[in-house]
Amino acid sequence: MNAISIDDAAAQTDDATARAVPASARTGQATKNLSPSTLRAERTFATLVVVVPFLGLIGAIAWRVLGLTDVAVFVLMYLLTGFGITVGFHRLFTHQSFECARWVRVAFAVAGSMALQGPVIRWVADHRRHHAFSDRPGDPHSPHVGGRGALGKMWHAHVGWFFDTEKTRIRRFVPDLVGDAQVAAVDRLYWLWAALTLALPFVLGAVLSGTWRGGLSGLLWGGFARAFFVHHVTWSINSICHVFGRRPFKTRDRSSNVAWLAIPSLGESWHNAHHAFPTSAVHGVRAGELDPSAWLIALLERTGLAWDVKRPTAAQLASRRVTG
Repeated sequence: MNAISIDDAAAQTDDATARAVPASARTGQATKNLSPSTLRAERTFATLVVVVPFLGLIGAIAWRVLGLTDVAVFVLMYLLTGFGITVGFHRLFTHQSFECARWVRVAFAVAGSMALQGPVIRWVADHRRHHAFSDRPGDPHSPHVGGRGALGKMWHAHVGWFFDTEKTRIRRFVPDLVGDAQVAAVDRLYWLWAALTLALPFVLGAVLSGTWRGGLSGLLWGGFARAFFVHHVTWSINSICHVFGRRPFKTRDRSSNVAWLAIPSLGESWHNAHHAFPTSAVHGVRAGELDPSAWLIALLERTGLAWDVKRPTAAQLASRRVTG
């Protein structure tokens, strides 16, 4: 299995999108203030994203004890949407860690959209901005910049930043995706994927159980409850993984590796390694570090559906390793 090592420039910087983000986005104005009506609409959407899955989780618990069908639907939808975020939105679209077949690219864009974390282009723009200003003014969700007090800063990084008045200037950070007709089409159809992510677990639950009650249970567990857990695991990378954990590699920020989050985050919690080698398709770069997202990319590579997979060389790992 041949791989392309990450380039030396990317290995020596925390600006993960050095090639994808224009210099003006890193040195000029990165945010904009929305009109009052648009800001209200965005905050309403953010409130729904935070509150509705939580209410769905409560409803799922009240509805009935988790059954085998519910577990199957939950796990299937968790992996579908989780990998859509970790492999698709993050490693493929944000950091260009590998290349893949066109239909695979579109499939990841749809799967990530079904995670209910916003359209692909906005998600990628926010994350590229995070890397461009990581833990410095301009970072949209750093626990070391926004908020007041330790808990306030953690809240800001986890979810509070959704309600900020300043929003990322999309075209400054994602000109490549704005100009990609297929990705832009998936982005425009976001509400279709949002509906699909709730309809699919209902159908799966109904088919597997043979009853409409099984469909409703599938919707509650595989739809709303699953969205709740995928959301908060993803958001924990912004909050927990910039405060707690180990920092085995040199970076210019406070990104950390948090081992206990590795499996639920599908490998994203090896966050210090990610910031040290941002264009790498592998985040669990040391022995014993479980990285399911890297495993999926390796599988795609073996089947010929992915290529130019970027991984740090032994020399690059050694050059960034903290000694002493």
